Amino acid sequence: MDLVHIIVLAVVQGITEFLPISSSGHLALVPLLTDWPDQGLRIDVAVHVGTLGAVLLYFWRDVWFMIAGFFRLFTGRGGPGARLALQIIVATIPVVIAGFALKYFGLTGMLRSLAVIGWTSLGFGVLLYIADRTGMTVRRIEHMTWGSAVLIGVAQVLALIPGTSRAGITMTAARFAGFERPDAARFSMLLSIPTIIAAGTLGVLDIYETGDTALGVDAAAAAALSLITALIAIALLMRWLRSAGFLPFVVYRVILGAFLLYLAYLA
Repeated sequence: MDLVHIIVLAVVQGITEFLPISSSGHLALVPLLTDWPDQGLRIDVAVHVGTLGAVLLYFWRDVWFMIAGFFRLFTGRGGPGARLALQIIVATIPVVIAGFALKYFGLTGMLRSLAVIGWTSLGFGVLLYIADRTGMTVRRIEHMTWGSAVLIGVAQVLALIPGTSRAGITMTAARFAGFERPDAARFSMLLSIPTIIAAGTLGVLDIYETGDTALGVDAAAAAALSLITALIAIALLMRWLRSAGFLPFVVYRVILGAFLLYLAYLA
Protein backbone atom coordinates (compact mmCIF):
# COMPACT_ATOMS: atom_id res chain seq x y z
CA MET A 1 0.00 0.00 0.00
CA ASP A 2 1.48 3.37 -0.99
CA LEU A 3 2.13 6.22 1.45
CA VAL A 4 -0.64 8.50 0.12
CA HIS A 5 -3.23 5.75 0.60
CA ILE A 6 -2.07 5.20 4.19
CA ILE A 7 -2.14 8.92 4.98
CA VAL A 8 -5.67 9.34 3.59
CA LEU A 9 -7.00 6.37 5.56
CA ALA A 10 -5.31 7.49 8.78
CA VAL A 11 -6.55 11.08 8.52
CA VAL A 12 -10.09 9.97 7.62
CA GLN A 13 -10.16 7.60 10.58
CA GLY A 14 -8.62 10.05 13.00
CA ILE A 15 -11.07 12.82 12.13
CA THR A 16 -14.22 10.71 11.95
CA GLU A 17 -13.83 8.10 14.73
CA PHE A 18 -15.07 10.28 17.57
CA LEU A 19 -17.19 12.71 15.58
CA PRO A 20 -20.82 11.52 15.12
CA ILE A 21 -20.40 11.00 11.36
CA SER A 22 -19.22 7.35 11.09
CA SER A 23 -15.58 6.38 10.69
CA SER A 24 -16.41 2.93 9.28
CA GLY A 25 -18.67 4.51 6.70
CA HIS A 26 -15.98 6.94 5.59
CA LEU A 27 -13.34 4.20 5.49
CA ALA A 28 -15.66 2.12 3.31
CA LEU A 29 -16.15 5.12 1.01
CA VAL A 30 -12.42 5.52 0.31
CA PRO A 31 -12.22 2.54 -2.08
CA LEU A 32 -15.76 3.11 -3.34
CA LEU A 33 -15.04 6.68 -4.44
CA THR A 34 -11.46 6.19 -5.65
CA ASP A 35 -9.57 3.72 -7.81
CA TRP A 36 -7.77 2.32 -4.77
CA PRO A 37 -8.43 -1.27 -3.73
CA ASP A 38 -10.34 -1.87 -0.50
CA GLN A 39 -7.84 -1.55 2.33
CA GLY A 40 -9.35 -4.52 4.14
CA LEU A 41 -10.50 -4.97 7.71
CA ARG A 42 -6.95 -5.28 9.10
CA ILE A 43 -5.97 -1.76 8.05
CA ASP A 44 -9.37 -0.57 9.28
CA VAL A 45 -8.56 -2.12 12.66
CA ALA A 46 -5.06 -0.59 12.67
CA VAL A 47 -6.35 2.95 12.31
CA HIS A 48 -8.92 2.21 15.01
CA VAL A 49 -6.06 1.16 17.30
CA GLY A 50 -4.42 4.52 16.63
CA THR A 51 -7.56 6.30 17.74
CA LEU A 52 -7.58 4.12 20.86
CA GLY A 53 -4.24 5.68 21.79
CA ALA A 54 -5.75 9.12 21.31
CA VAL A 55 -8.74 8.52 23.59
CA LEU A 56 -6.48 6.97 26.26
CA LEU A 57 -4.25 10.04 26.19
CA TYR A 58 -7.05 12.60 26.22
CA PHE A 59 -9.12 10.90 28.93
CA TRP A 60 -6.22 9.49 30.94
CA ARG A 61 -7.68 10.80 34.21
CA ASP A 62 -10.98 9.02 33.59
CA VAL A 63 -9.15 5.85 32.55
CA TRP A 64 -7.01 5.90 35.70
CA PHE A 65 -10.10 6.66 37.80
CA MET A 66 -11.85 3.56 36.40
CA ILE A 67 -8.81 1.28 36.67
CA ALA A 68 -8.12 2.29 40.27
CA GLY A 69 -11.78 1.91 41.17
CA PHE A 70 -12.02 -1.48 39.49
CA PHE A 71 -9.08 -2.89 41.44
CA ARG A 72 -10.50 -1.50 44.68
CA LEU A 73 -13.37 -3.92 44.13
CA PHE A 74 -11.01 -6.72 45.16
CA THR A 75 -10.59 -5.04 48.53
CA GLY A 76 -14.35 -4.76 48.98
CA ARG A 77 -14.43 -0.98 48.64
CA GLY A 78 -15.42 -0.14 45.05
CA GLY A 79 -16.65 3.43 44.62
CA PRO A 80 -17.62 5.70 41.69
CA GLY A 81 -14.63 4.68 39.59
CA ALA A 82 -15.49 1.00 39.90
CA ARG A 83 -19.13 1.72 39.12
CA LEU A 84 -18.22 3.60 35.93
CA ALA A 85 -15.79 0.86 34.88
CA LEU A 86 -18.45 -1.82 35.33
CA GLN A 87 -21.01 0.27 33.44
CA ILE A 88 -18.58 0.57 30.53
CA ILE A 89 -18.08 -3.21 30.60
CA VAL A 90 -21.82 -3.90 30.71
CA ALA A 91 -22.47 -1.46 27.87
CA THR A 92 -19.80 -3.19 25.76
CA ILE A 93 -21.21 -6.72 26.02
CA PRO A 94 -23.98 -6.33 23.38
CA VAL A 95 -21.66 -5.10 20.59
CA VAL A 96 -19.04 -7.76 21.37
CA ILE A 97 -21.65 -10.52 21.06
CA ALA A 98 -23.08 -9.02 17.86
CA GLY A 99 -19.61 -8.45 16.39
CA PHE A 100 -18.51 -12.02 16.98
CA ALA A 101 -21.78 -13.28 15.50
CA LEU A 102 -21.25 -11.25 12.31
CA LYS A 103 -17.68 -12.49 12.02
CA TYR A 104 -18.67 -16.11 12.67
CA PHE A 105 -21.33 -16.06 9.97
CA GLY A 106 -19.09 -14.15 7.55
CA LEU A 107 -21.38 -11.13 7.30
CA THR A 108 -18.90 -8.35 8.13
CA GLY A 109 -18.41 -7.16 4.55
CA MET A 110 -21.93 -7.49 3.23
CA LEU A 111 -23.12 -4.03 4.24
CA ARG A 112 -20.23 -1.95 2.86
CA SER A 113 -22.15 -0.36 -0.02
CA LEU A 114 -23.00 3.18 -1.10
CA ALA A 115 -26.72 2.63 -0.62
CA VAL A 116 -26.39 1.29 2.93
CA ILE A 117 -23.97 4.03 4.00
CA GLY A 118 -26.19 6.65 2.38
CA TRP A 119 -29.34 5.53 4.19
CA THR A 120 -27.65 5.11 7.56
CA SER A 121 -25.84 8.46 7.30
CA LEU A 122 -29.12 10.19 6.53
CA GLY A 123 -31.43 8.30 8.88
CA PHE A 124 -29.25 8.24 11.96
CA GLY A 125 -28.24 11.84 11.32
CA VAL A 126 -31.89 12.87 11.57
CA LEU A 127 -32.25 10.74 14.72
CA LEU A 128 -29.28 12.56 16.28
CA TYR A 129 -31.00 15.88 15.54
CA ILE A 130 -34.21 14.72 17.22
CA ALA A 131 -32.31 13.48 20.27
CA ASP A 132 -30.31 16.69 20.56
CA ARG A 133 -33.41 18.87 20.25
CA THR A 134 -35.68 16.88 22.58
CA GLY A 135 -33.23 15.37 25.07
CA MET A 136 -32.93 17.07 28.43
CA THR A 137 -29.56 18.37 29.60
CA VAL A 138 -29.79 17.58 33.30
CA ARG A 139 -27.57 14.54 33.73
CA ARG A 140 -23.81 14.18 33.87
CA ILE A 141 -21.70 11.06 33.60
CA GLU A 142 -21.72 10.77 37.40
CA HIS A 143 -25.50 10.22 37.13
CA MET A 144 -25.15 7.24 34.79
CA THR A 145 -27.53 4.44 35.78
CA TRP A 146 -27.32 0.77 34.87
CA GLY A 147 -30.40 1.18 32.67
CA SER A 148 -28.86 4.07 30.76
CA ALA A 149 -25.59 2.14 30.31
CA VAL A 150 -27.47 -0.85 28.88
CA LEU A 151 -29.53 1.43 26.59
CA ILE A 152 -26.38 3.06 25.19
CA GLY A 153 -24.69 -0.32 24.87
CA VAL A 154 -27.58 -1.82 22.91
CA ALA A 155 -27.66 1.26 20.66
CA GLN A 156 -23.95 0.73 19.95
CA VAL A 157 -24.78 -2.55 18.19
CA LEU A 158 -26.30 -0.52 15.35
CA ALA A 159 -22.83 0.91 14.68
CA LEU A 160 -21.86 -2.42 13.13
CA ILE A 161 -23.79 -1.18 10.09
CA PRO A 162 -21.42 1.13 8.13
CA GLY A 163 -22.59 4.74 8.12
CA THR A 164 -24.41 4.53 11.46
CA SER A 165 -21.47 5.91 13.48
CA ARG A 166 -20.57 4.32 16.80
CA ALA A 167 -19.96 7.76 18.29
CA GLY A 168 -23.14 9.12 16.73
CA ILE A 169 -25.51 6.39 17.89
CA THR A 170 -24.11 6.26 21.43
CA MET A 171 -24.27 10.05 21.75
CA THR A 172 -27.82 9.92 20.37
CA ALA A 173 -28.83 7.36 22.99
CA ALA A 174 -27.14 9.39 25.74
CA ARG A 175 -28.92 12.57 24.65
CA PHE A 176 -32.28 10.73 24.65
CA ALA A 177 -31.39 9.63 28.19
CA GLY A 178 -30.96 13.28 29.21
CA PHE A 179 -27.17 13.60 29.39
CA GLU A 180 -25.48 16.92 28.70
CA ARG A 181 -23.68 17.07 25.36
CA PRO A 182 -20.08 16.97 26.70
CA ASP A 183 -20.96 14.08 29.00
CA ALA A 184 -22.70 12.18 26.22
CA ALA A 185 -19.52 12.53 24.16
CA ARG A 186 -17.31 11.64 27.12
CA PHE A 187 -19.15 8.40 27.88
CA SER A 188 -19.23 7.54 24.17
CA MET A 189 -15.46 7.89 23.92
CA LEU A 190 -14.78 5.93 27.10
CA LEU A 191 -17.10 3.23 25.74
CA SER A 192 -14.94 3.02 22.62
CA ILE A 193 -11.95 1.77 24.61
CA PRO A 194 -12.96 -1.88 25.23
CA THR A 195 -14.61 -2.12 21.80
CA ILE A 196 -11.47 -1.00 19.97
CA ILE A 197 -9.28 -3.21 22.17
CA ALA A 198 -11.36 -6.26 21.22
CA ALA A 199 -11.29 -5.43 17.50
CA GLY A 200 -7.60 -4.54 17.62
CA THR A 201 -6.69 -7.82 19.31
CA LEU A 202 -8.43 -9.78 16.57
CA GLY A 203 -6.66 -7.70 13.93
CA VAL A 204 -3.21 -8.17 15.44
CA LEU A 205 -3.74 -11.93 15.65
CA ASP A 206 -4.89 -11.91 12.03
CA ILE A 207 -1.73 -10.08 10.89
CA TYR A 208 0.49 -12.39 12.95
CA GLU A 209 -1.11 -15.51 11.47
CA THR A 210 -0.61 -14.31 7.89
CA GLY A 211 3.05 -13.48 8.52
CA ASP A 212 2.66 -10.47 6.21
CA THR A 213 5.26 -8.09 7.66
CA ALA A 214 4.66 -5.46 4.97
CA LEU A 215 1.06 -5.27 6.06
CA GLY A 216 2.26 -4.97 9.64
CA VAL A 217 4.44 -1.94 8.80
CA ASP A 218 1.59 -0.32 6.88
CA ALA A 219 -0.74 -0.92 9.79
CA ALA A 220 1.71 0.61 12.29
CA ALA A 221 2.16 3.74 10.16
CA ALA A 222 -1.60 4.12 9.74
CA ALA A 223 -2.14 3.70 13.49
CA ALA A 224 0.43 6.40 14.36
CA LEU A 225 -1.06 8.93 11.92
CA SER A 226 -4.63 8.25 13.06
CA LEU A 227 -3.58 8.77 16.70
CA ILE A 228 -2.38 12.30 15.97
CA THR A 229 -5.43 13.36 13.97
CA ALA A 230 -7.85 11.72 16.44
CA LEU A 231 -6.30 13.57 19.38
CA ILE A 232 -6.87 16.87 17.60
CA ALA A 233 -10.43 15.91 16.65
CA ILE A 234 -11.33 14.91 20.23
CA ALA A 235 -10.02 18.18 21.67
CA LEU A 236 -11.94 20.27 19.14
CA LEU A 237 -15.17 18.28 19.59
CA MET A 238 -15.13 18.54 23.39
CA ARG A 239 -14.50 22.28 23.18
CA TRP A 240 -17.35 22.70 20.66
CA LEU A 241 -19.88 20.74 22.73
CA ARG A 242 -19.31 22.89 25.80
CA SER A 243 -21.16 25.74 24.10
CA ALA A 244 -22.92 24.33 21.02
CA GLY A 245 -24.86 21.32 19.75
CA PHE A 246 -24.72 18.60 17.11
CA LEU A 247 -26.42 20.52 14.29
CA PRO A 248 -23.30 20.91 12.06
CA PHE A 249 -22.76 17.15 12.16
CA VAL A 250 -26.41 16.51 11.38
CA VAL A 251 -26.26 18.82 8.36
CA TYR A 252 -23.09 17.10 7.14
CA ARG A 253 -24.65 13.66 7.52
CA VAL A 254 -27.80 14.64 5.65
CA ILE A 255 -25.82 16.15 2.77
CA LEU A 256 -23.46 13.17 2.62
CA GLY A 257 -26.33 10.68 2.80
CA ALA A 258 -28.27 12.41 0.03
CA PHE A 259 -25.17 12.54 -2.17
CA LEU A 260 -24.40 8.86 -1.66
CA LEU A 261 -28.00 7.86 -2.39
CA TYR A 262 -27.79 9.89 -5.60
CA LEU A 263 -24.64 7.99 -6.58
CA ALA A 264 -26.19 4.67 -5.62
CA TYR A 265 -29.50 5.03 -7.44
CA LEU A 266 -29.29 7.79 -10.04
CA ALA A 267 -25.70 8.30 -11.18
